[in-house]
Amino acid sequence: MFNNTKIAKAVRLAVVFGVSSVTTMAANAQDVQANEDEEVIQVTGSRIARSELSQPTPVVTLEARDIQKFGTPDLGSILSELPAIGAGDSLIGNNGDNDVAGTSSADLRSLGASRTLVLVNGKRHVAGNPGEATVDLSTIPAGLIERVEVITGGASAIYGSDAVSGVINVILKKDYDGFDFNVTGAKSTEGVNSRNHTISILAGTDLEDGNVTFFASYDRIGEVLATDIRQYDNWGTVINPLNTGEDDGIADRLRVTNVMSELIHANGVINPFGGAAGLWVFDDAGNPLRQVERENTSSFAFGNFPDGCDYCFSPENYENYSPEVEKVNLSSTLTYDITDNITFNGDVKFVRSDIKQQFQPSFRFGNISINVEDNAFLDPTLRQTLLDAGQNTVSMAKFFDELGNRSADNRRELFRYTAGFNGAFTLSETDFDWELYYVYGKTTNTRNTLNDLIPSNFASAVDSVIDPATGEAVCRSQLASAQGEGYEDPAKINPAECVAFNPFGQSSSQAARDFVSADVTRKDEITQEFIGGTLVFDSSEFFELPGGPVGIATGFEYREETSGSTTDELTKGGFLTSAATPDSYGEYDVSEFFIEVSLPLLSGVAFAHELTLDGAFRSADYSHAGTAEAWKVGLMYAPFEDLRIRGTLGEAVRAPNITEAFDPLSPGFANVNDPCDVDNITDDADRIANCAALGIPSGFEANDNVSVDLLSGGNANLESEESESLTIGAVWTPSYIEDFSLTLDYYDIEITDAITFVSAQNVVDNCVDATGGLDQGFCSQVDRDPVTNDISLVRSGYLNAAALNTKGIEAQARYVTGLGAVNLPGEVTMNLLVNKLLELEEFEFQDRPDEINVEDGEVGDPEWQVRFGADYQLDDLTVSWSSRMIDRSFTLDISPTGDTPEDTSPAFVGTIITHDLGFSYQVSDTIAVNAGIRNLTDKLAPGYITNALYDLVGRRAYAGINISL
Repeated sequence: MFNNTKIAKAVRLAVVFGVSSVTTMAANAQDVQANEDEEVIQVTGSRIARSELSQPTPVVTLEARDIQKFGTPDLGSILSELPAIGAGDSLIGNNGDNDVAGTSSADLRSLGASRTLVLVNGKRHVAGNPGEATVDLSTIPAGLIERVEVITGGASAIYGSDAVSGVINVILKKDYDGFDFNVTGAKSTEGVNSRNHTISILAGTDLEDGNVTFFASYDRIGEVLATDIRQYDNWGTVINPLNTGEDDGIADRLRVTNVMSELIHANGVINPFGGAAGLWVFDDAGNPLRQVERENTSSFAFGNFPDGCDYCFSPENYENYSPEVEKVNLSSTLTYDITDNITFNGDVKFVRSDIKQQFQPSFRFGNISINVEDNAFLDPTLRQTLLDAGQNTVSMAKFFDELGNRSADNRRELFRYTAGFNGAFTLSETDFDWELYYVYGKTTNTRNTLNDLIPSNFASAVDSVIDPATGEAVCRSQLASAQGEGYEDPAKINPAECVAFNPFGQSSSQAARDFVSADVTRKDEITQEFIGGTLVFDSSEFFELPGGPVGIATGFEYREETSGSTTDELTKGGFLTSAATPDSYGEYDVSEFFIEVSLPLLSGVAFAHELTLDGAFRSADYSHAGTAEAWKVGLMYAPFEDLRIRGTLGEAVRAPNITEAFDPLSPGFANVNDPCDVDNITDDADRIANCAALGIPSGFEANDNVSVDLLSGGNANLESEESESLTIGAVWTPSYIEDFSLTLDYYDIEITDAITFVSAQNVVDNCVDATGGLDQGFCSQVDRDPVTNDISLVRSGYLNAAALNTKGIEAQARYVTGLGAVNLPGEVTMNLLVNKLLELEEFEFQDRPDEINVEDGEVGDPEWQVRFGADYQLDDLTVSWSSRMIDRSFTLDISPTGDTPEDTSPAFVGTIITHDLGFSYQVSDTIAVNAGIRNLTDKLAPGYITNALYDLVGRRAYAGINISL
């Protein structure tokens, strides 16, 4: 409809290579002369269509042809390379948690993915993870995307809850007439096992009064293990032997390679906590070996082995850098003009994802007890050595490699459909645009964690003896003559089927492995259902302001959300290594109404080429969190045609999600350092008096070597978070420089009453760190043993207790020019995008502003990020280059009460600059090809950096072919 408008031309000119094409829409819109035929268009950030794309809130966009240059089908990973979006919830960032394995989300402004609202074609989308509202972006196929629009800053007044840090609106292709076949692929050029490929078909046809479109795709992203990453080499920190104390100018700790643990290994380690016979390990066959000694110490469990260690534990041997994802996507859209003024729109999609992700095997660290005299598998020579040293019983540590990794083997399925009607009508002399819609979405996850240990069964199976009647190893529980008085079989699952387990080396039988292990199965079902409607009109029939008629948009929405998880009986019963996990379920509904107005105060007068005031208000009534209100005021002022000054001020909200509000009270375990311990009591000025008030004697030494019981769950009394956001900026489009624009925007977001899970450590600390006496609210959540005074139980959960602040400046310069002036053919498009992070602060407790966690300048949140891109286009050929800079960042806590650069060396990762090179070529009317190299110079962050913001894979190539008929 808008193919030939000046606005559409301005948008098309914005397309440059890679993320460098991320374009501030307001900066690229050219003024459209006011007349009756003036066309309008709607973009994210407003429900009122405008004759200019300029609006008070900056909106940036990523076009379809830019997306193909990232060499990945995962939208979340693509967006995580934008300066405004953190990488912690991307496909790689989620690699340590089975709950979110294989999912990919967006985290605007690094304020948490739960505070970023994701829309598809302007409508909410069902969540991907149980208990949350976070959308799994990997369920939106990159090949179906027309563009992605990103509005940063609070937008709850326009779109509702969760838009605290902004909105990502994914616009999909529709009304397609033709046939497209695409094949794309990417692979590391440096031997890293990083690869992916996509095959997709897009077909559509125009009907007499509408259009039907069908899309199908198959994606596969290969698994990359930590051991595949070239610069990884068991990096860690060790105590610097040259250090003489604090502030001596000598680093306290050093980053070195080969930091491993000699106290635990897959083949078993005897005496990990010390013993008269010394430290022993075993080879694969179960032969005992004296364990090697560390050179420098990292912690009790880890040390440095410069020459390597054949039988030491290394976390890298078991972990993913990125999981394997296999995905099928089927979708279809239908539009049909019922009448000249009423159109039906519907779409349906189904996504199935199979994910495989690795985690460490089950382990026991020192809590394996070996009966030296009786054990059927212990080497005889070592048996005698231990007995000679007076050790009749020894402890053992072991990773259970023979059981296999506790890998995630998950299947996620998503079904979603939308149906709606939109049209226009005239009442009196006022034209109304309207829309009514219904959306239903359902996500089902089957999350399997394979090869977990059944500790009680293992305790029975590892207590082996020789049956004198057969000479074979059996469980003590199966041989009455070996049990002794008062013996009780520790096995809780099928105890009569016990098979003796050989823990030394890798020699246990399959039957024994089956007896001591089981899989964890969790099933999730998430649903979202809502109806809504909008009505848009203006005041031209009744009155007009000096700048034109007032634009008005209003509407309503009713939404229901549910989420439930069921767990297998073994896990619910607490029979596995994880704490007992009950089934969970929660639901809520919300009724909302909103109104938005655009007031064109002045237009086309001296010193006021444009002066427009916008406002929006939304009220929501939540069944579980009460009423929440959000508002926004925006101003666009153009003193003359070349310059626009824009700003917004608003309040946004986020209602508690289902996990935060309804998670059942569940038992667990926590490691807690007792603040009343003699080593910790002086860390806060209030502790001595408050610990004494608890009746804890001076010089108290707590038993901190064991976990304490934890009870945690949701909080039905939570209220909605609130945030205030401010953006102020300018757009300069000088008329004397054709196709040049410059934008500069300042943003400031402050979140109060932020929902946070209070850790067990913070509960016990806050009890005694309060000024003026004990904090009874927290102290009532801590149980202590009446005899020993040790902490025995901590209760925890979610509270509206935290606060977050962020500030920054974003700038973009863009220029499109032909090369005729220098007697060369073709056209060049250049784009420079700069982000300066001024502040990113977290307050776990907003009423304690002195306890601040400063994030800006730390790894993952650099102070500066810069992107530059250039496209050279000559007829059907486009050659592209882009560059990305991530500023030097600290690897330590730079908060006022945090670390100092002397604490660890090196204390930072240096500036990282990467370059991408690519091309696309229209071979014929029906065939187009593209290819490129990402990270052309193979620039890598050092091996001690694991943050997903950085490219740790290095140079890789991508290519694709498109056939259009």
